[in-house]
Amino acid sequence: MSDRRPRTPVRTLLIALVLCVPPFYLDAFWLRVGLFSVAAAIGAVGLSLLSGTAGQLSLGHAFFLAVGAYGYTWLAGEPGPGLPTAVAAVLAVLLAGAAGGLFSPVAGRVRGIYLGVATLALVFLGHHVLLTADSVTGGFNGRSVPPLRLGGFGFTAGEPELTVLGVPFGAEERLWYLALALLGLTWFTARGLLRSRPGRALTALRDSETAAAVLGVDVARHRAAAFVVSSMYAGTAGVLLALAFRRIVPDYFSLALSVDYLAMIVLGGLGSVAGATAGAVFVTALPLLLSRYADQLPLVAAPGTADGAVGPTEAARFLYGAAVVVVLLHAPDGLHGLTRRLRDRFRAARRSGPGSGPHARPSAPPIAPVRPEEHTP
Repeated sequence: MSDRRPRTPVRTLLIALVLCVPPFYLDAFWLRVGLFSVAAAIGAVGLSLLSGTAGQLSLGHAFFLAVGAYGYTWLAGEPGPGLPTAVAAVLAVLLAGAAGGLFSPVAGRVRGIYLGVATLALVFLGHHVLLTADSVTGGFNGRSVPPLRLGGFGFTAGEPELTVLGVPFGAEERLWYLALALLGLTWFTARGLLRSRPGRALTALRDSETAAAVLGVDVARHRAAAFVVSSMYAGTAGVLLALAFRRIVPDYFSLALSVDYLAMIVLGGLGSVAGATAGAVFVTALPLLLSRYADQLPLVAAPGTADGAVGPTEAARFLYGAAVVVVLLHAPDGLHGLTRRLRDRFRAARRSGPGSGPHARPSAPPIAPVRPEEHTP
């Protein structure tokens, strides 16, 4: 145990340094893929806390993403209050948390498939509001997203001109580091929550509500709090998505997006921060990569063509749908659990040494100590 603790900060620092390198070598497409993947990872971590740790099924994650995205766009834009963009981003996250708080009485008393159906209603209700509230959302055509500004620094191209090591930094390069900071904050807070007393209470609640109640856990309050926290993570992801898209439309925040997030946490492993991140990267990046290389792949049609072949989005859904089935059959704890088992097996093989293979010579049995004879008088 003691020899493993010093490695964690060093490993984290190395990963952070590696993630800071891509803007200097990758073009805008790959940075855009990374931005969408990081935003999805933040939202997936929130859903993993809700469904994987607290054991609450939610199909309404897209609704809270929309609250964060449109909340920021309206608060910082015109028409709207026109608040400073940094303030608008924070208020948008709080607004998503408030929306989760309004729904938390239902989440505190309903569970299982009934909670899933209740959250499903949020998606349809939110989509209807996004289409009809033209003054706030822009209706069917959506709204342009105001770029984020912190002081005199803008997360958009040319505000101000910025060149680092000979590489001009545009919107994608600047947003990349903002996304990394938000992802780091998400990991820090989510892992801290899982290791804290409320996190252990949520885990006990997922395993058995009766046992958790006997141990003194307020079931309704903890379930409602998990919903609020998950909604705030979704709001943060919505703000980052809006900044990356630069224009948001209602059709993006549909039921299909909620299903995508469920696929992310199932593939990665329920209740795992690292697993949710890995699942989000896979589900988000796959359709984008298929769209870019559609002309080089068999049975996949390029976007905009109508030759009867499968489009990149549909092909991606088929692929990760099949991946979900394989994971549920052979690795129910997801990619994170599979990776952990492989790592433990590798460590066990290293500890056993070269003499523990199938052709190793058996060692001699230990010699039992000879017990001295007792003389009876």
